[in-house]
Amino acid sequence: MGQKVNPNGFRVGIFRPWPSTWFAEGKEFRDNLLQDVLVKRYIKGKLKEAGISEILIERSKKILVTIKTSKPGIIIGKQGAAIEDMRKDLDKRFGGSFQVEIQEVRNPDADAAVIAENIQMQIERRMPYRRAAKQAIEKAMASGALGVKISLAGRLNGAEIARSDTFKEGNIPLQTLRADIQFARRHALTKFGTIGVQVHVFKGMIFKNTQQMQSNALLAPQK
Repeated sequence: MGQKVNPNGFRVGIFRPWPSTWFAEGKEFRDNLLQDVLVKRYIKGKLKEAGISEILIERSKKILVTIKTSKPGIIIGKQGAAIEDMRKDLDKRFGGSFQVEIQEVRNPDADAAVIAENIQMQIERRMPYRRAAKQAIEKAMASGALGVKISLAGRLNGAEIARSDTFKEGNIPLQTLRADIQFARRHALTKFGTIGVQVHVFKGMIFKNTQQMQSNALLAPQK
């Protein structure tokens, strides 16, 4: 199970919140879901090297888009000009009232999405994939991660036959629900073809929220 289920979605509702927070029914649900996918795809495409970790969307009177990034200066721009231009682009492209907020990732060396993006860019610049992966693992472990696993697949180093390679250090308890595991996937586009990059980062066990949920379940009235 741990090899086939996305570790991020596997832990939603346990201690990880939904990346999109809103409620709708019928056609409105379909439209909102499609818009969320397109908004995230647009932002990631426009800010390819901004070190984006996660994009959160919350809908009320306005559509609040929160971008977690390791390089907030690139997104904000000079005196906030770039972020204001992005807000106007979102309003024009998707026809809503958008509000954009930026949150800085305090420990980017131990963030799965940032690690995967860095490895992707290094592979596209023709840096040896082994060196890129091992350096990323060393930095992550030095930054407090308890375990890191990096998997790459494709025509590695331009080989004729596609293959996969995995680098791992520490512990990655994929099937333990209280384990705080981040997962990210990226695709490096090289002249030899596409190379897939998968990163798992284990940051430790979380007990507080799981215990609270268990106590709430015990106190709930039985039907």
